[in-house]
Amino acid sequence: MSKRRKSPASSLALTTADPLSPLADTSDLRQLLAVTPNLHWRYSGVTSTILALAPYAARQGRVACVGAHLPAETPQIPFRQMFLYGWSRPPRGSHRIFHARRNNEMIVGLLLKHVLRQPWKIVFTWAGQRRQSRFTRWMLRRIDGVIATSEASASYLEVPCVVIHHGVDVRRFQPLADRTAEWGQSGLPGKFGVGAFGRIRAQKGTDVLIDAALRLLPKYPDATLLLTGLVTPDNADFVAGLKEKIAQAGLEQRILFLGEQPREKMPFWFALVSVYVAPMRWEGFGLTPLEAMACGTAVVATRTGAAAQLVAEGETGFLIPPGDVDALSAALEPLLADPERASQMGALGREKALAQHDIAREAASIQAFYEKILGVSLSRV
Repeated sequence: MSKRRKSPASSLALTTADPLSPLADTSDLRQLLAVTPNLHWRYSGVTSTILALAPYAARQGRVACVGAHLPAETPQIPFRQMFLYGWSRPPRGSHRIFHARRNNEMIVGLLLKHVLRQPWKIVFTWAGQRRQSRFTRWMLRRIDGVIATSEASASYLEVPCVVIHHGVDVRRFQPLADRTAEWGQSGLPGKFGVGAFGRIRAQKGTDVLIDAALRLLPKYPDATLLLTGLVTPDNADFVAGLKEKIAQAGLEQRILFLGEQPREKMPFWFALVSVYVAPMRWEGFGLTPLEAMACGTAVVATRTGAAAQLVAEGETGFLIPPGDVDALSAALEPLLADPERASQMGALGREKALAQHDIAREAASIQAFYEKILGVSLSRV
């Protein structure tokens, strides 16, 4: 099968609703034209993406979520409605969209459509940068549309797709009015922060960052490294080893593990630090550099996922090879030595996020793709 990859930004109409307009009533499947499942028991980056998009999708069209980890403010329906009303006729056209982002969700969509014979069109978002398993490829050939989150992800697909880059909620993630004052009031040591947020494990490159920090922090006493994120039981020994190295260096008060933070607090942490580090060894897309940019924070990221499309080298931050302590140290040092330079880079990052990466544009692109598949408008009106 030949591959056809293009961005809806050039081929589909992007008619965006006011991103701050009131939400429609999306609590009844019979009134919906698209459903986004979140069928994962643990909060993850995919969950974060779904929750960020949900209110924008609901403002633009008849879209809601179903599944776990859905805050009360997220437009949603209970899962039982899939069985109570799944055979009902949509308010327009003949089908609804079931937008899966994980294999288990794609399995559920296929069961609803082909076993229960409910009127669904299945869309799948692919963010990986690897060849899919045989089973995943089999499922992809049986669904109705595929979205890739980057050109690199699209290159691993064997089915037609459109490329729609992730966006960031620039209204939720934004700079602090006075970062220096907020840091001073936080009770944290030093005068400014370096941050890395997300699960703490080898794939995320936390050990590489710690090794770089052990080199640099003794030279720059005003800097403090903050790490937030879940430590799963299988990574307990990994983290214990990192903490032992930190203790041996006498830096326990300057490299702080803050644990898993509430979702609603994350914009504050991104905005509080002056430099954000994304040291991942590999990544599908990697949204955290973009969230940091939206908060006016300079970024140092490895060339994984979509980082090269997000970070403007030398302007909004620096890009380095994954797993390279020397390169990470070299990129971080000028920002630790000159926090004002980091501030200037962060301001340019905020401008880039506003101009190119607003999540409202991502939501509009996805809606346009839905409408192309359904042949009807999803507009609330």
